[in-house]
Amino acid sequence: MLQINKQAIAKAFGRSAINYDYYSKLQRITGNFLLKLVPSRSCLGKLLLDAGCGTGWYSRIWRNYGKIVVALDISKEMLQQAKNNKSANYYLLGDIDFLPLANSSIDIIWSNLVVQWSRDLRSVINQFTKILKPCGCLLFSTLSSGSLKEIHLAWSYVDNVSHVNTFLSKNEIISICNDNNLIHKSKIITMHYPNIISAMRSIKGTGATHLHNGRKNIVLTRNRLSQLETYWPRDKKGFRLTYNLIYGVTRF
Repeated sequence: MLQINKQAIAKAFGRSAINYDYYSKLQRITGNFLLKLVPSRSCLGKLLLDAGCGTGWYSRIWRNYGKIVVALDISKEMLQQAKNNKSANYYLLGDIDFLPLANSSIDIIWSNLVVQWSRDLRSVINQFTKILKPCGCLLFSTLSSGSLKEIHLAWSYVDNVSHVNTFLSKNEIISICNDNNLIHKSKIITMHYPNIISAMRSIKGTGATHLHNGRKNIVLTRNRLSQLETYWPRDKKGFRLTYNLIYGVTRF
């Protein structure tokens, strides 16, 4: 089980709440794909928990589908943005590692690119299962190892400091899915950027900047920037960022 500073994570996302929707292209791609995996909505119940709602983009979509949405987030600033957007029916400040909800109380749990911030994925999935009603549905997406490999590679030529969090392996996540009767699908998404500054801003802009092992106060000098640009993988479309995605959906 990871020792994670949840207050620091909440602050990082809070700082990005106002501009989050501008930078959250990856979250839209993963969320839209996850929507395609939803079982027939006619067989689902009404009460939905958006676990890690952010600004409430998908809370609003589910509400438009006729669901009663509880939007939960660890960041009060993100939750306020969701409120400003009138995304949900109810808003709850909370942590997915310590869900403040009763067992067998929720029909659907939706969690898009959030559970990688948990202390222990298996524990979180178990909690999700407990608060779901019988025949409830869980839908989540998360990152697996190999994600953001370009950042790791480029920085490895500059210093020996870790600049990317470690993610669970694909096999570890699939094992957890199998143990919880979840269908799993994997997908690789490659984003392209005109320069490495825009690539790094795509991460910083969503607030996903907290490093579990701590972040060193490293000044990004022109020399370091030049080195990163030299070693950062690219192709004809631009500088790459690769994300290895795993999706888990309740098996009916």
